Amino acid sequence: MAGRRVRLAGRGNLIVGAVLVGVVAAAALLSFAWLPTDPLKMDFVSQLKPPSGTYVLGTDHFGRDLFSRVLVGARSTLYVGFIAVGLALSVGGFLGAVAGFLGGVLDEVVMRLVDVAYAFPAILMALLLAAVYKPGTLTAMVASGSASVPIFARIARSSVLSLKERDYVEAGRALGVRSGRLLLRHILPGALGPLIVQASLSLAVAVLAEAALSFLGLGTPPDVPSWGNMLREAQGFMAMSPYPALVPGLAIVWTVLGWSLLGDGLRDLWDPRA
Repeated sequence: MAGRRVRLAGRGNLIVGAVLVGVVAAAALLSFAWLPTDPLKMDFVSQLKPPSGTYVLGTDHFGRDLFSRVLVGARSTLYVGFIAVGLALSVGGFLGAVAGFLGGVLDEVVMRLVDVAYAFPAILMALLLAAVYKPGTLTAMVASGSASVPIFARIARSSVLSLKERDYVEAGRALGVRSGRLLLRHILPGALGPLIVQASLSLAVAVLAEAALSFLGLGTPPDVPSWGNMLREAQGFMAMSPYPALVPGLAIVWTVLGWSLLGDGLRDLWDPRA
């Protein structure tokens, strides 16, 4: 009964998370084909309007439609999140897998560098990149991705360490299979499960990082609608209307919750102890 409850909870989290993430993905795709109004169009007659038949979610201090802007913001958020997590997965997964497979001095050097990188949060990395280059979408993606590289490296290394001593790997070595082919064809496929789970959980962190960096002016440019930009612009008008801050804030909560539940569901389903 306990095992069945764990499986049901895992499937419940997986289904709810998939639905929440699916709604965000559908909103992002919808923004390419249809928008109620131009998200950049200003209407000073309709400033800080509450939700109505004309403006479903109200307007901001420039009279711009919040519904159109939150749809386009979903596109920006998912774009930055996927690129950042893809960067972290590629770099961290490669470093961790090679270090775990080869071991020795290389393993020690790589993991000590990973420990050093783990001490730098995304915000600090973004400030460093902004000082060297300039704030922008690329800065947000690189900063968020770099902060997640150590996590993927550790997971990949631990997975490879547990798999490289398996009988089928030893048989491959005995048959003369080259190390690179052995790692790519026989070990890494078995290590993908934990990495995919971590990628889903890291997407929730990437959404928060993108919003935080944009809120600080270090992420998506101000002329591109994003949830972090919307929150930054709304902070001076909350006493007059809560909707410009409430709409992107709820969108961030919805998306982070969706990715977190999806990651928890995948972890529960793939955990052999469950």
